Amino acid sequence: MIILYDVPSNIPQPWAPNIWRVRLILNFKRLPYRTTWVEFPDVEETLHGIGAPPTSVRNDGQPVFSLPVIVDPIRSPQAPIVLSNANHIAEYLEVTYPARQVFPEGSRALQALFVHYIQEIFVKPLLPIMIPLSHQLLPERSQSHFLSGTTPSYLSVPPEREQAWRVVQEQFDFLANILDKNSGADGDGVVAMGHELTYADFAIVSVLIWIEKVAPHDGWVRIRQWNGGRWGKLWERCKSCMDVF
Repeated sequence: MIILYDVPSNIPQPWAPNIWRVRLILNFKRLPYRTTWVEFPDVEETLHGIGAPPTSVRNDGQPVFSLPVIVDPIRSPQAPIVLSNANHIAEYLEVTYPARQVFPEGSRALQALFVHYIQEIFVKPLLPIMIPLSHQLLPERSQSHFLSGTTPSYLSVPPEREQAWRVVQEQFDFLANILDKNSGADGDGVVAMGHELTYADFAIVSVLIWIEKVAPHDGWVRIRQWNGGRWGKLWERCKSCMDVF
C-alpha cells in the first residue's frame, strides 16, 4: 500500500493543494494508499528518516524538504520508492500505473506548462487571503512553525477583502476564457483536455478544494458561481476522487 504524507489541521478534511493533487491521482487511478499525518515542525526530520529526496535547494545550497511525499512499496517491498514534489510524483504514478491515464499521449509537456501556470500565476492573488486562513487551521504547534514563525493577518476590513477577491476573480475569468475554447466540438466545456479528466484538472481542483475547506463561506460560495458555474461543475466531475484514506 502506498503511503501519502500530509499535514494535519483542526478541520476534518485536509486542505493543502499540492498534496491534494497527488491524492486526486491516487483516487482516480484507484490505487491503494493510506495517509500519514506529519506536523510542520516534524516534516524535515520525518522525511530524512524515510530517505525522501529534497523538494528543492535554496540559493545557499541547503536542501528544502516539504510535502507531498509518497512511499511506494507495491512493486518492491524490500526497496520501496520514495518520492517528493507533486509533479515528480504525478509522473511516476502515470508511468508505473498507466491505467486510467492522467497524461494522455503527447500532452505531458503542455500539461507541465499548464500546471506551472496554476502554481506560479493563477494562485498568487489567493495567497494574501488563503495563507492567513490556512495558518489559523493548523494545530498550535504547527502554527508557530508555519511561515518561519511569522503570524499572517487576514484581510479583516471588508473593502480590502472584496478588492482581494476581485483580483482573484480576474485570474478565474482569464482561465475560464481559455478553457472555453474546449467547448462544442472540442470538448464538454468543463475539463482542460476536452472530455476526460487529466492532471491539469486536478491542479485546478486542488486549489478549489483548498478554498472550499479553508474559506467555505467567504470564498467557495462566490467562486462556484463565477463563469457560469464552471468551477462548481469541475468540482462535481472530480468529486468521486476526493476520498481521504
